[in-house]
Amino acid sequence: MLEIHKNYLLDENQQPIAVQIPIAEFEKIEEILENYGLAKLMEEVEEEKPLSKDEVLKYYQSLK
Repeated sequence: MLEIHKNYLLDENQQPIAVQIPIAEFEKIEEILENYGLAKLMEEVEEEKPLSKDEVLKYYQSLK
């Protein structure tokens, strides 16, 4: 499990309003979330038939 070193920011009433974490840990969290999202997208389309080369070219032309 990823250990996260947190620093809580408090308001004038000593209530927590934000959290600071080291940038390296933030970037690791981003990477984990991106990989999870990519895996989910790949699962969603794993039953779909791959596009042919001509279909891919036609699709990319439509994006221009």
